[in-house]
Amino acid sequence: MKVILLGATGMVGQGVLRECLLDPDVESVLTIGRNASVQRHEKLHEIVHQDLSDLSGIEGKLSGYDACFFCLGVSAAGMNEQAYRRVTYDLTISVARILSGLNPRMTFIYVSGAGTDSTGRGRTMWARVKGETENALLQLPFEAAYMFRPAYIQPLHGIRTKTGWYGAVYAVLAPLYPVWKLLFPKYVTTTECVGRAMLQVAKRGAPNSALENLDINSVCRDGL
Repeated sequence: MKVILLGATGMVGQGVLRECLLDPDVESVLTIGRNASVQRHEKLHEIVHQDLSDLSGIEGKLSGYDACFFCLGVSAAGMNEQAYRRVTYDLTISVARILSGLNPRMTFIYVSGAGTDSTGRGRTMWARVKGETENALLQLPFEAAYMFRPAYIQPLHGIRTKTGWYGAVYAVLAPLYPVWKLLFPKYVTTTECVGRAMLQVAKRGAPNSALENLDINSVCRDGL
Protein backbone atom coordinates (compact mmCIF):
# COMPACT_ATOMS: atom_id res chain seq x y z
CA MET A 1 0.00 0.00 0.00
CA LYS A 2 1.23 3.48 -0.92
CA VAL A 3 0.10 6.31 1.35
CA ILE A 4 -0.08 10.10 1.18
CA LEU A 5 -0.03 11.88 4.56
CA LEU A 6 -0.82 15.52 5.20
CA GLY A 7 -0.14 17.02 8.62
CA ALA A 8 2.81 14.76 9.42
CA THR A 9 4.45 17.32 11.73
CA GLY A 10 1.35 17.73 13.90
CA MET A 11 0.67 15.56 16.92
CA VAL A 12 -1.82 13.22 15.26
CA GLY A 13 0.16 13.12 12.03
CA GLN A 14 3.33 12.16 13.87
CA GLY A 15 1.51 9.19 15.36
CA VAL A 16 0.05 8.14 12.01
CA LEU A 17 3.44 8.45 10.31
CA ARG A 18 5.05 6.28 12.98
CA GLU A 19 2.50 3.51 12.46
CA CYS A 20 2.81 3.73 8.67
CA LEU A 21 6.58 3.30 8.86
CA LEU A 22 6.20 0.32 11.20
CA ASP A 23 3.55 -1.43 9.11
CA PRO A 24 5.03 -4.03 6.70
CA ASP A 25 2.03 -3.61 4.38
CA VAL A 26 2.94 0.02 3.72
CA GLU A 27 5.34 0.21 0.81
CA SER A 28 5.91 3.97 0.89
CA VAL A 29 4.67 7.14 2.57
CA LEU A 30 4.63 10.53 0.87
CA THR A 31 4.23 13.47 3.25
CA ILE A 32 3.16 16.88 1.97
CA GLY A 33 3.56 19.89 4.23
CA ARG A 34 5.01 23.32 4.78
CA ASN A 35 7.86 21.85 6.80
CA ALA A 36 9.83 18.62 6.62
CA SER A 37 9.38 16.08 9.38
CA VAL A 38 12.26 15.02 11.61
CA GLN A 39 11.82 11.38 10.57
CA ARG A 40 14.27 9.61 8.29
CA HIS A 41 13.25 6.26 6.82
CA GLU A 42 13.70 4.35 3.56
CA LYS A 43 9.91 4.26 3.06
CA LEU A 44 9.46 7.99 3.69
CA HIS A 45 9.40 10.59 0.91
CA GLU A 46 8.63 14.23 1.58
CA ILE A 47 7.41 17.19 -0.44
CA VAL A 48 7.80 20.60 1.20
CA HIS A 49 5.13 22.81 -0.34
CA GLN A 50 4.19 26.17 1.15
CA ASP A 51 0.72 26.66 -0.37
CA LEU A 52 -1.22 23.51 0.46
CA SER A 53 -4.40 25.01 -0.97
CA ASP A 54 -2.81 24.85 -4.44
CA LEU A 55 -1.14 21.55 -5.31
CA SER A 56 -1.20 22.15 -9.07
CA GLY A 57 2.59 22.50 -9.19
CA ILE A 58 3.15 19.02 -7.74
CA GLU A 59 0.23 17.11 -9.29
CA GLY A 60 2.63 14.98 -11.33
CA LYS A 61 3.95 13.42 -8.12
CA LEU A 62 0.58 12.52 -6.60
CA SER A 63 -0.66 9.61 -8.74
CA GLY A 64 -0.59 5.90 -7.94
CA TYR A 65 -1.51 6.06 -4.25
CA ASP A 66 -3.91 3.79 -2.38
CA ALA A 67 -4.75 5.93 0.65
CA CYS A 68 -4.57 9.47 1.97
CA PHE A 69 -4.50 10.23 5.69
CA PHE A 70 -5.50 13.88 6.14
CA CYS A 71 -4.32 14.90 9.61
CA LEU A 72 -3.97 18.60 8.92
CA GLY A 73 -6.04 20.92 11.09
CA VAL A 74 -6.13 23.86 13.47
CA SER A 75 -7.94 24.73 16.67
CA ALA A 76 -10.88 27.07 16.24
CA ALA A 77 -9.92 28.96 19.41
CA GLY A 78 -9.66 32.66 18.65
CA MET A 79 -10.62 32.25 14.98
CA ASN A 80 -13.66 33.70 13.24
CA GLU A 81 -15.72 31.45 11.00
CA GLN A 82 -14.33 32.80 7.74
CA ALA A 83 -10.72 32.12 8.75
CA TYR A 84 -11.54 28.71 10.23
CA ARG A 85 -13.51 27.70 7.14
CA ARG A 86 -10.61 28.68 4.89
CA VAL A 87 -8.13 26.37 6.62
CA THR A 88 -10.63 23.60 7.42
CA TYR A 89 -13.16 23.31 4.60
CA ASP A 90 -11.54 25.13 1.68
CA LEU A 91 -8.05 23.66 2.02
CA THR A 92 -9.24 20.11 2.72
CA ILE A 93 -11.64 19.99 -0.20
CA SER A 94 -9.10 21.58 -2.55
CA VAL A 95 -6.58 18.84 -1.75
CA ALA A 96 -9.19 16.07 -1.84
CA ARG A 97 -10.51 17.11 -5.26
CA ILE A 98 -7.07 16.86 -6.79
CA LEU A 99 -6.34 13.49 -5.17
CA SER A 100 -9.70 12.00 -6.14
CA GLY A 101 -9.11 12.99 -9.75
CA LEU A 102 -5.65 11.45 -9.80
CA ASN A 103 -6.41 8.38 -7.67
CA PRO A 104 -10.03 7.24 -8.15
CA ARG A 105 -9.37 4.01 -6.23
CA MET A 106 -7.98 5.87 -3.23
CA THR A 107 -9.34 5.60 0.32
CA PHE A 108 -9.41 9.04 1.95
CA ILE A 109 -9.40 9.26 5.75
CA TYR A 110 -10.04 12.64 7.36
CA VAL A 111 -9.32 13.49 11.00
CA SER A 112 -12.43 15.33 12.13
CA GLY A 113 -13.42 15.46 15.80
CA ALA A 114 -15.85 14.24 18.43
CA GLY A 115 -18.98 16.39 18.43
CA THR A 116 -18.86 17.17 14.70
CA ASP A 117 -22.25 18.31 13.44
CA SER A 118 -23.20 16.23 10.40
CA THR A 119 -26.20 18.46 9.65
CA GLY A 120 -23.86 21.39 8.97
CA ARG A 121 -26.48 23.67 10.51
CA GLY A 122 -25.66 23.63 14.22
CA ARG A 123 -24.83 26.67 16.34
CA THR A 124 -21.29 25.58 17.24
CA MET A 125 -19.07 27.05 14.56
CA TRP A 126 -16.23 24.50 14.46
CA ALA A 127 -18.60 21.52 14.60
CA ARG A 128 -20.70 22.94 11.77
CA VAL A 129 -17.69 23.61 9.52
CA LYS A 130 -16.24 20.17 10.24
CA GLY A 131 -19.61 18.62 9.39
CA GLU A 132 -19.78 20.48 6.09
CA THR A 133 -16.25 19.31 5.32
CA GLU A 134 -17.15 15.69 6.05
CA ASN A 135 -20.25 15.87 3.86
CA ALA A 136 -18.32 17.38 0.96
CA LEU A 137 -15.63 14.69 1.19
CA LEU A 138 -18.25 11.96 1.02
CA GLN A 139 -19.48 13.40 -2.27
CA LEU A 140 -16.09 13.15 -3.99
CA PRO A 141 -15.35 10.17 -6.27
CA PHE A 142 -13.01 8.26 -4.00
CA GLU A 143 -13.19 4.49 -3.73
CA ALA A 144 -14.08 5.17 -0.08
CA ALA A 145 -13.92 8.02 2.43
CA TYR A 146 -13.98 7.79 6.22
CA MET A 147 -14.26 10.42 8.92
CA PHE A 148 -12.33 9.81 12.15
CA ARG A 149 -13.83 11.61 15.15
CA PRO A 150 -11.45 11.19 18.08
CA ALA A 151 -12.03 12.98 21.37
CA TYR A 152 -9.08 13.31 23.78
CA ILE A 153 -5.89 11.95 22.17
CA GLN A 154 -2.95 11.04 24.42
CA PRO A 155 0.41 11.39 22.62
CA LEU A 156 2.73 8.39 23.03
CA HIS A 157 6.28 7.41 22.05
CA GLY A 158 7.77 10.86 22.59
CA ILE A 159 5.33 12.57 20.24
CA ARG A 160 4.66 16.20 21.13
CA THR A 161 2.12 18.81 20.11
CA LYS A 162 3.39 22.02 18.54
CA THR A 163 0.91 24.08 20.57
CA GLY A 164 2.58 25.15 23.81
CA TRP A 165 -0.37 25.20 26.19
CA TYR A 166 -1.65 21.88 24.79
CA GLY A 167 1.71 20.40 25.66
CA ALA A 168 1.39 21.56 29.25
CA VAL A 169 -2.05 19.99 29.51
CA TYR A 170 -0.82 16.68 28.07
CA ALA A 171 2.12 16.63 30.48
CA VAL A 172 -0.22 17.03 33.45
CA LEU A 173 -2.75 14.47 32.21
CA ALA A 174 -0.29 11.81 31.02
CA PRO A 175 0.07 10.05 34.43
CA LEU A 176 -3.73 9.90 34.67
CA TYR A 177 -4.23 8.41 31.21
CA PRO A 178 -4.72 4.79 32.42
CA VAL A 179 -7.50 6.05 34.72
CA TRP A 180 -9.19 8.13 32.01
CA LYS A 181 -8.99 5.15 29.65
CA LEU A 182 -10.71 2.92 32.21
CA LEU A 183 -13.41 5.42 33.19
CA PHE A 184 -14.09 7.10 29.85
CA PRO A 185 -13.33 4.67 26.98
CA LYS A 186 -15.72 6.59 24.70
CA TYR A 187 -13.69 9.77 25.00
CA VAL A 188 -10.03 8.77 25.24
CA THR A 189 -7.62 7.37 22.67
CA THR A 190 -3.93 7.63 21.73
CA THR A 191 -1.83 8.71 18.76
CA GLU A 192 -0.83 5.06 18.31
CA CYS A 193 -4.43 3.86 18.26
CA VAL A 194 -5.52 6.49 15.75
CA GLY A 195 -2.67 5.51 13.43
CA ARG A 196 -3.31 1.79 13.69
CA ALA A 197 -7.03 2.22 13.17
CA MET A 198 -6.46 4.36 10.08
CA LEU A 199 -4.29 1.67 8.55
CA GLN A 200 -6.85 -1.05 9.31
CA VAL A 201 -9.65 0.97 7.73
CA ALA A 202 -7.55 1.86 4.68
CA LYS A 203 -6.84 -1.83 4.11
CA ARG A 204 -10.22 -3.36 4.90
CA GLY A 205 -12.83 -0.62 4.99
CA ALA A 206 -15.38 -0.06 7.77
CA PRO A 207 -19.15 -0.53 8.16
CA ASN A 208 -19.77 3.20 8.65
CA SER A 209 -18.26 6.29 7.06
CA ALA A 210 -17.89 8.06 10.42
CA LEU A 211 -15.87 6.43 13.21
CA GLU A 212 -16.37 7.84 16.68
CA ASN A 213 -13.76 7.57 19.44
CA LEU A 214 -15.07 4.21 20.67
CA ASP A 215 -15.02 2.84 17.11
CA ILE A 216 -11.42 3.97 16.65
CA ASN A 217 -10.36 2.17 19.81
CA SER A 218 -12.28 -0.95 18.82
CA VAL A 219 -10.63 -1.12 15.37
CA CYS A 220 -7.24 -0.47 16.93
CA ARG A 221 -7.73 -3.23 19.47
CA ASP A 222 -9.60 -5.91 17.52
CA GLY A 223 -9.20 -5.03 13.85
CA LEU A 224 -12.16 -5.22 11.47
